Amino acid sequence: MDNLTLHPHTVRVLGALIEKQALTPDSYPLTLNALQSACNQLTSRDPVLSLSEADISSALDELMAQKLVAERIPAGSRVAKYEHRLNYAWNIDGARLAALGLLLLRGAQTSAELRTRAGRVYSFAGVDEVETALTALADKYPPLVEKLPRQPGEREARWVHLLHPPAQVAPGQAMAEPAQPALQERVAQLEAQLATLLQRIEALEAQRPSA
Repeated sequence: MDNLTLHPHTVRVLGALIEKQALTPDSYPLTLNALQSACNQLTSRDPVLSLSEADISSALDELMAQKLVAERIPAGSRVAKYEHRLNYAWNIDGARLAALGLLLLRGAQTSAELRTRAGRVYSFAGVDEVETALTALADKYPPLVEKLPRQPGEREARWVHLLHPPAQVAPGQAMAEPAQPALQERVAQLEAQLATLLQRIEALEAQRPSA
């Protein structure tokens, strides 16, 4: 594995593929439309982005050139789908894949935050398992993550991924938390349902005979 620096849009696409593989296995790999919806979610994303199809396509081209993503065209379909290949490219899965995906989607986080925010992506047994996964990612060559120095006023140090230079965090700056967890969760459910419906529509359109 060579040292790699990805565009921020590309980081988001890769993180979304990791997340949706775990959360929506029945609709994975993802179509371009489903991937766009996943990247632009209003929940579980920091920062929230509004990527166009062109942005997503450019990011996919970058990832496929690095052999981190593969394009698939299922039999009987004209709609391409996309899946990450990190288990082959970087030999990571399970807890390590989940931890990296969360960092790609939400930026710098503590081990405790990662465990809490993992939800259905991965069921960490405890903070120790998170730390073990992060340490394994940090020990790769080149490393995929690193632990930042603990900031004044903070009880724990944060971890960041290294696929794009980490943003500087001001001393004592706190990570923003959702103000309305129930509403955020409902929005996430609706977004997942929308992605599934879009994929079904695309599948039906692909089966229609051309004029």
